[in-house]
Order: sequence, then structure tokens, then C-alpha cells
Amino acid sequence: MGNVLVVGGAGYIGSHVCKALHAAGYTPVVYDNLVYGHEDAVKWGPFEHGDLLDAARLDEVLARYRPSCVMHFAAYAYVGESVNDPAKYYSNNISGSFALLDAMRRNGVDTIVFSSTCATYGEVETLPVSEDMPQAPVNPYGFSKLVVEHALRDYGRAYGLKWVAMRYFNAAGLDPEGELGERHDPETHAIPLAILAAMRQTEFSVFGTDYDTPDGTAIRDYVHVCDLADAHVRAIGYLRDGGRSDAFNLATGRGTSVKELLAAVERAVGAPVPVTFAPRREGDAPMLFATGDKARDKLGWTPQYTDIDAIVRTAADWFRRHHN
Repeated sequence: MGNVLVVGGAGYIGSHVCKALHAAGYTPVVYDNLVYGHEDAVKWGPFEHGDLLDAARLDEVLARYRPSCVMHFAAYAYVGESVNDPAKYYSNNISGSFALLDAMRRNGVDTIVFSSTCATYGEVETLPVSEDMPQAPVNPYGFSKLVVEHALRDYGRAYGLKWVAMRYFNAAGLDPEGELGERHDPETHAIPLAILAAMRQTEFSVFGTDYDTPDGTAIRDYVHVCDLADAHVRAIGYLRDGGRSDAFNLATGRGTSVKELLAAVERAVGAPVPVTFAPRREGDAPMLFATGDKARDKLGWTPQYTDIDAIVRTAADWFRRHHN
């Protein structure tokens, strides 16, 4: 099936996508600067160390492997940090993406699958979120992703670029075979934080218990990382078969509250999660979930993990093996 250049393929989502690509017959070539990625997560193809802003290095790697497609995961993704240090996000997420697109043009690579985010929608007024809703990000992270989406459209019109943008909701879970983990520093994802709190009997902070939701806590749409990976592999086939360049929500269509999530963690770990209740955080929506109908209809994508207990269990199994 040929080579696929996976930029940021040593990270959490990128490494899971590499495993799925290998299973589908592709050779994933990982290009990563290892700022947040881990070289030991590169298991299914060659590793090339490099930065997005290093044009000569990008040209060298693209010329050597001649990939049929690029997958782009190399972004900084901490919302709070993006507010405090927007220059870091504009340089890497925007300038780095433009450097990658221009390197693709120089080397005759015309297909890309881009890791975008639900943060491009900003504060939504209608649920579930659909792809035709306005995009009005409220932080530099979301804005940086939206800029790249606009660039993909413009490069498509001007240069014939074929592209898919994947707007993730809450990526969660881990490889059920235990070959890949989740190692963020700092860790901000709710599921690993709750699992570690239960294992170590340290406190987990719940921000807001007075939302207009059934149990008062915020509701989010958790999508298993293996389901995200499956959608990316399907996107290559979709574009190869003549599918129109487009953006897709990757979501289950169902929401899980913080309290429901904590209950699932307690069942998976077999220990209570010590909780501290805190006021709401500014900008946190009461509910955020989306329809994945467009991805189902056009990509043939159906999430296999729709139960929060199953999602949490895949993560808890790995953390039990790797953390005391």
C-alpha cells in the first residue's frame, strides 16, 4: 500500500494511527522532533528525527520515502498554554503546517490527512455539533487549527491538494493489546488523571457541580483512540477513491458526565477516586458532544468503543502495568 509520512507519529494519537496503518498494509514513516513524542512508540516503520520548520530535512525525508500521503499530528495542544504563550502555538501549529504543505508541493505529494479539533467551533449554542456549524475558536490553540483548515481549502483550490481534516472530540483510551500508552507531560486528560488518582489515592479535581446537566457536572464526548486511528486509515482510501476534500467530526454522538466518568474509573481500577470539588473554569461548556454521521456516511466509519466502561478499561489496564 506504500509509504505514509506520519508527522508527529511518536505521540499519543499518531502512534496509534501508525499501528492501524501497518495493519492495513501501509508503511508508516514517522517524522517527529520528540518534544512531546516518544521514540519507543515508533514500532511499525522507520523513524526520522526532524522539525517541521527544517525545510531541508523535510525535503530529504519526502524525497527518500516518496509517500503517497502525509498525516499531520505535530501540534502543541494545551489550551491554557496557548492563551499564555500564543507565539509558541502560531510558530509550530501554523508556520510549521505551512512549511509542511510547501514541502509537500516541492516534492509532489498531493494528499494529506490533518489532525484538527472540536476547539475550532468555540462556544457552541446547539447540540449535537455538526460540521456545518460556525467555527469561532476562543483560544489560540483552536484558532491555529482553524487557520490550517482554511489553508488546506486554499491549497486545494490553487494547487490541487487533496485533504481531509479530522475534528476530534475527546480522544480517550489506549491500544487494547497494550503495545502503546499515554504519556503526556503535563497530563491534562481526565481519564488518565482519574485513573492515577484512584491508583495512588491522590485528589482529582472536579471543576463545577452546578451545570444544567443531569448530575451537575460537565458532559463530554469521549472517542477511543483506536476508533480515531481507524477513521484516519479510512480517510486515505476515501481520497484515493476520489472522495471530495472535506472536514469530519470524529465523535460518538453521546455524552458522559464527569461523575459518570469517575464511576467508570472506579469500576475499572477497583478503588475510589478521591475528589475535590472546585468552581467552574472559565470557558468550560456545560455539554459538548457531536454527531459523527458524516464520517459514517462518507468514510464508512463506525466507532467500536461506545461504552465509557470499555474505553476506560483499555486505559486502566495499561496504567496498572506501567505505574506504581
